[in-house]
Amino acid sequence: MTRMGNGAGMRSARMPLRTAILISRGADSWSSEIQDISATGVRVGRPDGWVGQLGEVFLLDMLIGDSLNIHVEAELARMEEQQLGFAYARIPEDKEIPLWTLLGGYADRVERYADPPA
Repeated sequence: MTRMGNGAGMRSARMPLRTAILISRGADSWSSEIQDISATGVRVGRPDGWVGQLGEVFLLDMLIGDSLNIHVEAELARMEEQQLGFAYARIPEDKEIPLWTLLGGYADRVERYADPPA
């Protein structure tokens, strides 16, 4: 993300997507739903019983349709009451093309955003 001042900035464009995701770390796991996805991360609904902390790395299994499972490592970058934001830490080489194909035109676009008022 690039800051522009006044709480505004640029980020990778987010593609709306509603599909299942499994979040895991060690023996803990949670299921949730993706809200949107970008070339740099994914936003999901905060699952019941969530116990993660900012900066921790999790395994994400994004289940898209009947035949596509994108498995990545991602750092918890944002935590809010109703949602979590993850930034990709490692995308396995064999999952890069499926992810970029899924994103289509969103893969190399950026968009403006504004932080919500405090």
